[in-house]
Amino acid sequence: MEDHDTPPVPDTKAKEPEKSAASPVPERDELAEQKKLLADANERYLRLAADFENYRKRVARDQESLVHHANERFAVDVLEIADNLERALKADDEHLRTGVEHIRSLFADILARHGISQIDALEKTFDPNEHEAIAHVPSDEKEGMVIDVVSPGYRMHKKVIRYAKVAVSKGKTNSEDQKPNCDSRKKED
Repeated sequence: MEDHDTPPVPDTKAKEPEKSAASPVPERDELAEQKKLLADANERYLRLAADFENYRKRVARDQESLVHHANERFAVDVLEIADNLERALKADDEHLRTGVEHIRSLFADILARHGISQIDALEKTFDPNEHEAIAHVPSDEKEGMVIDVVSPGYRMHKKVIRYAKVAVSKGKTNSEDQKPNCDSRKKED
């Protein structure tokens, strides 16, 4: 006996399997989309890595070319000096000094064009950032003053490329200090 007054109860068990059957399709689409995004990102990465490697090689070639060109310009300038030295060797003794002075001036100009300047060291306070002391001698100058330049130093732009080899003053020596030493030697003998 059935009761017709009660409304029918919907069957929930039948609807659940439909949802589970429909859900794998969106998951598969999402997975495929993620794989495609990963493949695209990987392809972009590989292209970027190749572009960077090409850029690095191009910069290295350009740098090498720049250095080569700078050396070439310097060599052409130095060849002027070689030519003038040959002319000076052919000159008579009267004009030899004038020719050598001209060559020295030309050489200083070439160095200046390339940003190289001589370090002024004579009668300056010793500076280990610019000078190399090769002698420490007594003199009338105060201690630490450069009293002789054995070999000039050079800087290229602001960087020291060769230190000036200098003799540095010890200061005045007292002859009185030396006398007791001499007397003490005599007493010991």
